[in-house]
Amino acid sequence: MQAHQILMDINANNVANVNTKDFKATDAHIVDKLEISANISDAGTNLTKELTDQIVIEKGFKAQVPAIKTQDEMTKTLLDIKA
Repeated sequence: MQAHQILMDINANNVANVNTKDFKATDAHIVDKLEISANISDAGTNLTKELTDQIVIEKGFKAQVPAIKTQDEMTKTLLDIKA
């Protein structure tokens, strides 16, 4: 989730600066679970790319929610057993 949050931050920065003169957008993607690859683009912000990246980031967050819920339930069960 941390990697997706970093992607969301980069994406939001690109969109926020779409009309900024001489702004160079950052192109980022997840290389490994916690590793992000980022490159500065010579072109400005491509809104089509940024909006489709938002969808990918959202799906990434949603895919991780069941795993976190399961971990939470297992921790609760373990704590109930210990009590």
